[in-house]
Amino acid sequence: MITAEVRASARARIAVTSELSTAAADADLLSEAVPEDPELKGRVLSEFNAACPSRTIFTTNTSTLVPSQFATASGRGDRLLALHFHLPVWVNNLADVMPHPGTAPDVTRLVVAFARRIGQVPIELRREYNGYVFNTMYSALNSAAITLAQQRVASIEDIDRSWMHITKAPVGPLGALDAVGLDTAWTITDYWARQLGDAQLRANAGFLNAYVDRGDVGVKSGRGFYTYPDPTYAQPGFIESPVDQ
Repeated sequence: MITAEVRASARARIAVTSELSTAAADADLLSEAVPEDPELKGRVLSEFNAACPSRTIFTTNTSTLVPSQFATASGRGDRLLALHFHLPVWVNNLADVMPHPGTAPDVTRLVVAFARRIGQVPIELRREYNGYVFNTMYSALNSAAITLAQQRVASIEDIDRSWMHITKAPVGPLGALDAVGLDTAWTITDYWARQLGDAQLRANAGFLNAYVDRGDVGVKSGRGFYTYPDPTYAQPGFIESPVDQ
């Protein structure tokens, strides 16, 4: 249990700024978490490269890309690798550590040690792989759920209900995507639809984009596949006695 004293101590160690130069001035490690666009990531890292000390290690929290896609643009490819967290980090304390071919081995070792130091269980990948380990499996589930919804095979609620009933999970794949953000889900799906030329992924991107265009991007907007703060999947009897939105 986290006491009030521990919370206060943690907050005292956190500083917030919107100034790049202030954030970069004495940074030992940078965690980049901008949207899933390799050009954007490269541009942001390049800006920080000009402002950070030479010792600063650059990490990316990308969910589906690989660091070699923007290593050159970052300006310090030998000190760049992925350090990917799983939400909520205080419960799902697993961190993927993924170097690219140009990452210095000592940097990888240091980031693995850092992950352990902050209470994470590091999963060190032997080579670059889009989606890491868990996300590769999880993305397949998400894609299947979106496809079922896009093709109107079943309702949003019944898709989640099926998963929740069998696995005993507290939320289904579509409810979980509301927490991630349907705008983020669209960005990822649209990127891979274009990269792979996949017709179903294009259809899935269009399906998600309809929600995004309405501003219904999930928990943060109050509505996505479900309505918040009281989504139907969290209500008693959702599985046994369906009452859909």
